[in-house]
Amino acid sequence: MKFRDYIYKRPNLEEIGKEFEHTIEVLKTALSDAEQIEAIHRINQVRRTYDTMASLCYVRSAIDTTDAYYEREQDYFDENDPLYSSYEHRLGIELLNSKFRSELDKHFGHQLFALLEAKQKTFKPEIIDDLKEENRLVTEYRKLTASAKIEFNGKINNLSQMGPYLIDTNRQVRRDAEKAIADFFKINENKFDDIYDRLVKVRDKIGRKLGFANFIEVGYARLGRTDYTKYEVESYRMQVERDLVPLSEEIITAKMKRLGIDDPKSYDLGIDFKSGNPTPYGCPSELVNSAQKMYHELSSETGEFIDFMINRELLDLEAKAGKSGGGFCTYFFDYKSPFIFSNFNGTSGDVDVLTHEAGHAFQVYTSRNSQVLEYLWPTYEACEVHSMSMEFFAWPWMELFFKDDADRYRYQHLAGTVTFIPYGVLIDEYQHRVYEEPNLSPDERKKVFRELEKKYMPYKVYENEFFDKGTFWFRQSHVFATPFYYIDYTLAQVCAHQFWLLDRKNHQDAWSRYYHLCSLGGSMSFIALCNAIGLKNPFVAGTVQAITAAIKSHLDGFDPSKLV
Repeated sequence: MKFRDYIYKRPNLEEIGKEFEHTIEVLKTALSDAEQIEAIHRINQVRRTYDTMASLCYVRSAIDTTDAYYEREQDYFDENDPLYSSYEHRLGIELLNSKFRSELDKHFGHQLFALLEAKQKTFKPEIIDDLKEENRLVTEYRKLTASAKIEFNGKINNLSQMGPYLIDTNRQVRRDAEKAIADFFKINENKFDDIYDRLVKVRDKIGRKLGFANFIEVGYARLGRTDYTKYEVESYRMQVERDLVPLSEEIITAKMKRLGIDDPKSYDLGIDFKSGNPTPYGCPSELVNSAQKMYHELSSETGEFIDFMINRELLDLEAKAGKSGGGFCTYFFDYKSPFIFSNFNGTSGDVDVLTHEAGHAFQVYTSRNSQVLEYLWPTYEACEVHSMSMEFFAWPWMELFFKDDADRYRYQHLAGTVTFIPYGVLIDEYQHRVYEEPNLSPDERKKVFRELEKKYMPYKVYENEFFDKGTFWFRQSHVFATPFYYIDYTLAQVCAHQFWLLDRKNHQDAWSRYYHLCSLGGSMSFIALCNAIGLKNPFVAGTVQAITAAIKSHLDGFDPSKLV
């Protein structure tokens, strides 16, 4: 069966509620752990189907945000998902209070109960209306960004389609492209400000109703963070500021020297070489064919996986009018199918999708037979280890995509992983500041963001007045949709760098550890997963410094004749 034939049916919340009620009654009256385990497996099938329908709706509405049917269906989920959350909340309470808790812990694993305990912090029936409002606002943001119709170079472009102009070899084109993008956000500035202000306010209200001083702890609990807090994150950010910001400055300075630019501006940061950034050869279908060859040669497991994805048409990759921006991977439980969504635009980012999002998809494909729904995916920072590490495992096959430009791509990719981390940390600190002070005005928030840009990206100088006042974060969907989900990418990048180093020493050992990590799914917490496969914990002092030294040595030793 192909994706287009996957059947969508709106879930009946009344019937689902009855199923949950029945399960809760069984859990209360069960005379054995076996009876409870059987009831949990039954309700899990109901949960799988609900999640499948929600994911199908989200994907199809993202593929075409103008589709009236799926727009209505997405509105239905925005309105009713909080009610569904109330069912899961009550189920979680019964499991945590089960008289057979120790037996269930042994059967399902301790991580399930750690996640359930975290989830209990995120819900009470009295916040249902607030959750509905939060959902509506996130959808409003998604539609607003998808509505971009930017006239440039004789064409009408969405935000993704503007990407190639930002890395054009002609500096004036880059400058004009940044201005055109900024103008879209400037025209809609009040709308973005209003959406975010209402999101911050409603989330703060949620946090307070749940008994916390603000939303921060709720945000962490939503992400299933069970083995670290904002204090460990804060100390990690200090590592990045001390060790990676200086290396990022070195990389940018060396790049500008190569480019012959003595007054670098923000619109110069995307281009890496005077002759232009490496671009992949071939149309989207040809790139997919190259990816299929790569994954067959990488391992038998990845070969089977990529055939499954292609044969079932589980990739929607090309940018088009009305399509939501960005890229993501999701999963349809009832079809045991990952799905990759993206917006190809002819840049090296297209290849990154075929490695990064495929890393997510490969992990969930590998753990798809888990009987515990919560273990299908790990928590987000662990999820990103799979995706970012797959980018490095794909290095030996880059000639398939870039031909003679493969080495330049590898340099660009590694250098980019370094300069990205301070930006990711900046986004995280910005969110902490915002939710610590939820009554900041929109202008005050922008001022905070610009101050943090100067702290973590001191080389970023804007010519555009709109971005210079601290509005670049309007483009970062995570800030609106999934608060505190961004530091995850940087933590994962530190782990992916370790896989890169391991792979350079012993590919078989590195791949064996990676495949084991994928098979573990979400059965352990982030730090426990790192320990299980022998990776250094990013929160431990000195981890970032050691990796930084190895990367710097590699970049310094790169053949300068190729960096043109």
